[in-house]
Amino acid sequence: MSKTILITGASTGIGKLTAIYFAEKGWNVSATMRTTEKGKNLLKYPNLKVFALDVMNESSIKQAIDDTIATFGTIDVLFNNAGYGLVGAFEAMTNEQVKKQFDTNVFGVMNVTKAILPYFRVNKKGMIINTTSMGGLITFPLYSVYHSTKWALEGFMESLQFELKQFNIKVKNIEPGAIKTEFENSIDFVSTKDYDNYTKQAHRNMLDTYKTAPTGEVVAKKVWQAANDNSNRLRYAVGGQGPILLFMRWLLPLSWFTKMVSSQVEKGIKY
Repeated sequence: MSKTILITGASTGIGKLTAIYFAEKGWNVSATMRTTEKGKNLLKYPNLKVFALDVMNESSIKQAIDDTIATFGTIDVLFNNAGYGLVGAFEAMTNEQVKKQFDTNVFGVMNVTKAILPYFRVNKKGMIINTTSMGGLITFPLYSVYHSTKWALEGFMESLQFELKQFNIKVKNIEPGAIKTEFENSIDFVSTKDYDNYTKQAHRNMLDTYKTAPTGEVVAKKVWQAANDNSNRLRYAVGGQGPILLFMRWLLPLSWFTKMVSSQVEKGIKY
């Protein structure tokens, strides 16, 4: 019987491309999203179904899991992919914006993970794959709140793997660098005159990295690699300079690495 993957945030970007990649490889795909109308173009794949799922709505999560099992008979892999990017000066961000960032990137992942665990535990098998980020292990200017969610997700999953090992449930983190998808166009940039001399130029410099970035297909292939890797490997870096930057962060003293980041991201800023 074909394996089944449930993907959150599958309407665009990495989630959508991963859904297509797995469907073309013969897996059953449960492509979930808040608004199912956005997934109409995915329905040409007979082994792919679209279900409604809001990561902050427990009843919709349960329904999507139940519908997936009823349709395909099983769920072998959960791919926590839904995400949101908030960028800018922390002082200027509203409490509502910060809450939305944590709700989507941390608590949403926890909600879906908790909902799938009883099924995986009873069946004594399963895999949880997460889109974290190289920004879950290193940092860049303006991304303080976004980074804090990805660092939280890295820590959560690194610890969670220990207690799940007894049930043959594996945890895998996909850590993309800059990837050319719809994500960069949906970044919520917070502007304020007190910081704009710095933030606007730094933000432009960060967006420039997407111009030469690989497309989301490279991440879909990395998710495929992780889903078919039966080892206990936790982290899979992918995309552009991401793997190199993670190696440099490990190799260099923090002060050196920070200066290296500043020299690139702060180009053109005059104090």
